[in-house]
Amino acid sequence: MAESTPRRVKDSEVTLAVLMLPADANPSGNIHGGVIMKHVDEAGGLAAVRHCRTHVVTAHIDGMSFLAPVHVGDLVMFKASVNDVGRTSLEVGVRVEAEDLFTGKVRQISSAFIVYVALDDAGSPRQVPPLITESEQEKMRQAAAKVRREFRLRREEALRASAESFNPEAPEAPEASEA
Repeated sequence: MAESTPRRVKDSEVTLAVLMLPADANPSGNIHGGVIMKHVDEAGGLAAVRHCRTHVVTAHIDGMSFLAPVHVGDLVMFKASVNDVGRTSLEVGVRVEAEDLFTGKVRQISSAFIVYVALDDAGSPRQVPPLITESEQEKMRQAAAKVRREFRLRREEALRASAESFNPEAPEAPEASEA
């Protein structure tokens, strides 16, 4: 049976600090975006596991924009926290910051919202614990996460409807009187 004890946001927060090395960079010394994305997913996944105390899989990553480059020698922090939970899924927000170790200057690089699905031992979705939001900032993040969830659901429905309209072999939906 799934653990249903509510958990606080701060109990699953994660900060990964990663020094960017030459193997992570292109010839210009800028870190590849995919390297940053990998660490975003790692930090987000760790926060999700800490909240659920079970395996999770990445289901969706909202678009990521890079606000500034990351350079070899930067210390990059990936700060992850759970924003909201559904029945079997949860949204984790990850903020990415880079510190120039010689000047101490910290700049925001990116942020992302990732949806994870909790899995039981058989690999099937399982219920996630409720989330306790305490601060006003946590409550605002939760409200924004609920809006993003509705947007994702509407987007998926529209994409599904669009795909069905282009598939002549798809069975037609029953008329309202037949349903």
